[in-house]
Amino acid sequence: MTKKQRKNRVSVGSRVFDTFNYILLGLIGLITILPFIHVLGSSFATSAEIADTTFLLFPTEFSLNAYRYIFSTDTIFKALGVSITVTIGGTLWSMFLSTLTAYGLSRRDLIGRRHINFLIVFTMLFNGGMIPTFLVVQQTGLLDSLLALIVPVSINAFNMIILRSFFLNLPQGLEESAKIDGANDFGILFRIVIPISLPAIATISLFYAVTYWNTYMHAILYLSDAGKWPVQVLLRQIVVLASGISYDGSSFTDVPPPEVTVKMATIVVATVPVLLVYPFLQKYFTKGALLGSVKG
Repeated sequence: MTKKQRKNRVSVGSRVFDTFNYILLGLIGLITILPFIHVLGSSFATSAEIADTTFLLFPTEFSLNAYRYIFSTDTIFKALGVSITVTIGGTLWSMFLSTLTAYGLSRRDLIGRRHINFLIVFTMLFNGGMIPTFLVVQQTGLLDSLLALIVPVSINAFNMIILRSFFLNLPQGLEESAKIDGANDFGILFRIVIPISLPAIATISLFYAVTYWNTYMHAILYLSDAGKWPVQVLLRQIVVLASGISYDGSSFTDVPPPEVTVKMATIVVATVPVLLVYPFLQKYFTKGALLGSVKG
């Protein structure tokens, strides 16, 4: 077999392999996106079409009854405001603490660095549990406060370790050059390290933002004032009301739409804000996650 024939053979095999991969990945992508289309289509469907169709993708007649039902009270807008406030404030606070902690633990001259790392990793395996955490929140006076949704989860050990691993892979020559120019540790962190670490910072910020946006259990445990509920808790109450279970929030419409459409609409309302933010961070997401977790 000549060299040219071997080249053609490899080229044909490569094209067949690429074609197979495209088909396989396309099918996987289609399977992945179908549930989202089903949820979105069902949220706009009418009661008759929901009753007649087991798996609905595109409704023949669009209806906004489920969304009118959800947004029929000003409470939903208050809950969205609470969730946005907690998400933005909590993400900024968590990133501030995580960045300081990760940068400090990435310094090889830090005394006791290994012991501190061990204690942080230990919290990923063992924690005090629900009742001790509730008692701590109660004793610190955070009950029925939005701070109760932020302070107890200020730093996530996994996110901090990813950020620390990213900082460990930065060239040490940058810090040495900055020190020669007279920069202190904070100047090196905020003027040099953070600007070149935007992929990792954007990735961890997205992790924290999704966590704060999906806050549910902490709100149930620590907040007794319904006016301070985040959107996840309020949407749960709407679903319960649409299911026919009695609930004292009588400001909603008297005749609820079908339970299925309300559930689908609540999923859309709770998911769309995160989906709108993700495209702006997508270019950083893969790069930041890989550099922070693989090279550590």
